[in-house]
Amino acid sequence: MKFQTSRIASAAIADMASDKIDSVLLAVADALTARAPELLEANAADCMAMDSTDPRYDRLKLTPERIADIAEGIRSVAALPSPLGVTLDSIKRPNGLLIRKVSVPFGVIGAIFEARPNVIFDIFALCFKAGSACVLKGGHEAARSDAKAIEIIRDALDAAGAPADAAVLVEGGHEAADTLLKARGEIDLLIPRGSRRLIDYVRDNALVPVIETGAGVCHTYFHTSGDIATGRDIIFNAKTRRPGVCNSLDCLLFDRSRLGDLPAICYHLSDKDVQVY
Repeated sequence: MKFQTSRIASAAIADMASDKIDSVLLAVADALTARAPELLEANAADCMAMDSTDPRYDRLKLTPERIADIAEGIRSVAALPSPLGVTLDSIKRPNGLLIRKVSVPFGVIGAIFEARPNVIFDIFALCFKAGSACVLKGGHEAARSDAKAIEIIRDALDAAGAPADAAVLVEGGHEAADTLLKARGEIDLLIPRGSRRLIDYVRDNALVPVIETGAGVCHTYFHTSGDIATGRDIIFNAKTRRPGVCNSLDCLLFDRSRLGDLPAICYHLSDKDVQVY
């Protein structure tokens, strides 16, 4: 088995108490904060190799502020209630047989993504919180950043007494990605995160179960009861905070009765050179 060590790690995570899982996540967040300069150095090398006008550049680039946000995101995941061992449904049959539906870990979750080094930490934190190991395949544009990110995670896991193979980075090109797609019996679930082209390829070629994620064209609806100041701030943030990412605002839907407020809602978008069609 190519991912046997990930399978062994997933079994170890599934046996962990929820407070142990949370403490390990906090340790990873602390390690990321402490080793941020290393990650920034690796990321700078990746950014140097990419044209700064490339739409993917902003997704690739890390800053001290973005790394601080990533660490805070990991801590937020640690603070969530455990999703494991929760009784989702229960029914008692006429013969007295009690049937319960209880949440359990997937096992080994694979993820394929593009030039987004922050995604490594996002996916790891969510998988680990849910008692699963993750196998990650990033884009070649972020190779140095991804390698440093996985090193930070694995070192922190090892130091915290958790299996380092809870997070594994698959290196290589399309052949390596296809290995994940064909890993039936080894990868329990595969999640593509990126462009429509990537998502379609994974969905159409995978032999393992796939969760198809969104690929953009994000909408915001301003309701007839909407508050102008709140709507203006939300729309401005959704469109201009990071316009290069897949969840930035693409389309604004407006209640017909509030069309008179459209100039006020969109007024500040011109500060960021946003064109409204």
